[in-house]
Amino acid sequence: MLLFPAIDLKDGRVVRLKRGDYDQVTRYEIAPEQAAADFEASGASCLHMVDLNGAKGGAAVNFDAIARIAGRTRLFLQVGGGIRDEQRIRAYLDAGVSRVILGTAAVRDFDFLVRMTGKYGEKIAVGVDMSGGMVAVDGWTQVTALSGTAFCARVRDAGVQTVICTDIAKDGMLGGTNLDLYRTLSKLGGLNVIASGGVTTPEDLAALRRMNLYGAIVGRALYDGRMTVAQALAACRAEG
Repeated sequence: MLLFPAIDLKDGRVVRLKRGDYDQVTRYEIAPEQAAADFEASGASCLHMVDLNGAKGGAAVNFDAIARIAGRTRLFLQVGGGIRDEQRIRAYLDAGVSRVILGTAAVRDFDFLVRMTGKYGEKIAVGVDMSGGMVAVDGWTQVTALSGTAFCARVRDAGVQTVICTDIAKDGMLGGTNLDLYRTLSKLGGLNVIASGGVTTPEDLAALRRMNLYGAIVGRALYDGRMTVAQALAACRAEG
């Protein structure tokens, strides 16, 4: 199972939100580029980044910082937040980003998702953010009537290979992840599922690995010292 350390950016700074609440922001005194370099030096090969300004308002406020990281590291970099047209997709890919994540755009314009998946293949992933099992959009500020699990199956059937699934209630709370949700998603078949939200301990990662998930995102637990990158990577490896 792949480990994706997370860097969430708001106004150019590394932050973590609690349950996606923009009024509950923890700011970290480290530059985004240094955080990425530290993760890479600690053995990480992948990185998950979110432009929180983009997710909420659509503007690519943190594009330059993300582009610098893409150019200065060898990390497999996936990026989400406000990617709602092909121009933004192309800009990130041209900057060296490995995979872009469509969230709100995938929900509101499914035909757009289908076209972009057909054109860019595995470079397109979908972020399925869930509140009470239903899909949330616009930086988690609006909850739709769409079932998150059903939407994952729908994007799989449309040719999407990878989904990043976040339980918003767990995100940033350091209280453990929603194992029941990921157990359900692991049974869909034909889809690379990346777990996100509340992954706090190596035991959380080991439990996800035993479900044969493709990957897991860890954010606050790394910043707050609940586990190290080395411990997280060890938990992501198969036994033996």
